[in-house]
Amino acid sequence: MAILVNENTKILIQGITGDFGGRHAKLSIDYGTQVVAGVTPGKGGQFFEHGGKKVPIFNTVADAARETGATVSTIFVPPPFAADAILESIDANLDLAVAITEGIPIRDMVRVKRAMGGRKTRLVGPNCPGIVTPGSGPKSHGGCRIGIAPGYIHKKGKVGVVSRSGTLTYEAVWQLTCRNIGQTTCVGIGGDPVNGTSHLDVIKLFAADPDTVGFIMIGEIGGTAEVEAARWIKANCNKPVAGFIAGATAPAGRRMGHAGAIVGGAEDTAAAKIAVFKECGIEVAATPSDMADALIRLAQVRGVQLT
Repeated sequence: MAILVNENTKILIQGITGDFGGRHAKLSIDYGTQVVAGVTPGKGGQFFEHGGKKVPIFNTVADAARETGATVSTIFVPPPFAADAILESIDANLDLAVAITEGIPIRDMVRVKRAMGGRKTRLVGPNCPGIVTPGSGPKSHGGCRIGIAPGYIHKKGKVGVVSRSGTLTYEAVWQLTCRNIGQTTCVGIGGDPVNGTSHLDVIKLFAADPDTVGFIMIGEIGGTAEVEAARWIKANCNKPVAGFIAGATAPAGRRMGHAGAIVGGAEDTAAAKIAVFKECGIEVAATPSDMADALIRLAQVRGVQLT
């Protein structure tokens, strides 16, 4: 079992004819993802071809979803137009929109968040690496790869990963795979201050998934999302959880990479978040290289088999 997407999920790609979107569309097709449609206004009726597969291109998301049964959109649209691309997915009543685009203006994302109120569509991102649910084929092919994460590092298994940082997502996954510990689903939620899906949203899905026996939660300075998630875990989840907070050496008040990575309050600092993690029974990784081992340590104490 997995969360959000699986090998049967039908994907459309907004921006499939662009260089970046096209490149990752090919990698997702190679991984075994069911890429069933592309969307580029003005290019409807054309095809995106790769590896013997012809993916039809549509002018609108609504047309693509209606004709192909796609339920998820991956958004590789330039920042000035990305918010409208997300809104188009919402208007088409898709289950999920995954916005990879970095640099969407905050004002645009506030408009998107308001429009999402009461709507069906879940948004992951923006400025995120996407989602991977590994398959059971060679090098975990046959699963579902949405976004830009390297598929080959994943392995099908029982551990979930959720992270604000793309590169730290890959690091945690690779550490797990190297220790023969597979993953159910790996979700990069992005580091922007206004996004669609939080740590807590994903953790609730992992907690409810019977096949996810434990998970790694990666956060960073800025905001209180990790604190809220940790306190929910303490009250509601008995699965082993390892955590890492990036930005421990960041000067207070200075932006560090992600637009959301800025300390604004007492619980925004790395030290404060680490203290809450420990208080809530989360095994804290001292360094990025310790993330998988931290989960293994806690799983052994709890008597949970990760493989």
